[in-house]
Parts: sequence; structure tokens; C-alpha cells
Amino acid sequence: MKSLFEEMGGTYRKEGDYFIPNLELPPASDYQLGKYGRMRRSYLKEHRKVLYTNLTVSSTLFEHLAEIDRSCNKRMENIVSSMARQEDVTEALKAADQMEWVRRMNNIRNRAEEIVLTELVYA
Repeated sequence: MKSLFEEMGGTYRKEGDYFIPNLELPPASDYQLGKYGRMRRSYLKEHRKVLYTNLTVSSTLFEHLAEIDRSCNKRMENIVSSMARQEDVTEALKAADQMEWVRRMNNIRNRAEEIVLTELVYA
């Protein structure tokens, strides 16, 4: 009678008197998780434990976190540039009054980050 592991296509190798399953980890990616990927992981760990466990067991957690991180960074760029254009925060303003430009850009980045966190990280 075959075990469930063998029925699913698994194989064993004999080491002394023991049969050891032939298991391999999926290939590792060299993508470094950024701020939003780490925030998503913390959120899943604390508030969505079942989803976190399912992603971990199926070895798709890292891909999920990397995709969230990339999406958040791209969305941040789009929102910040769009808001800066709408609010007339330009290089001319930067040249004329640097402190005002910094104040406005920080305000825009903070608002954009709230949108990104709500839409992607904590969804």
C-alpha cells in the first residue's frame, strides 16, 4: 500500500535503515523585500493568520510579499507624481522656495503612503 506522499508523486531514498523523503525547496529569489513587503508580512502574521499559514505552507509567501512590495512602490511613484502635478509642486517652486517645496512634497508623500497602505498592504 502506497503512502499519501507516494500517491502524490513523492519518492524516498534509503539512508541506513530509514527511508527519507526526497524534498527540495523552491529556488530562492534574490529580490530584497522592502518596507511594504515587510509591513504586509507583519500584517498577515498578526491579523490574517490563516492566509499567512496557507501562503507559508504552499511556499508562495515570498512571491506574494515581493509582488505587494513592487506594486506599492509603483503605486507610490504614480500617486506622488500625479499629486505633485495637480498641486503645482514643480522644479520652479523648488528653485524659488526650497522649504516650501519640501513641506509640500512631504505632505504629498504622507498622503500617498496612506492610500497605498489602505489599498494594498492592509487589504
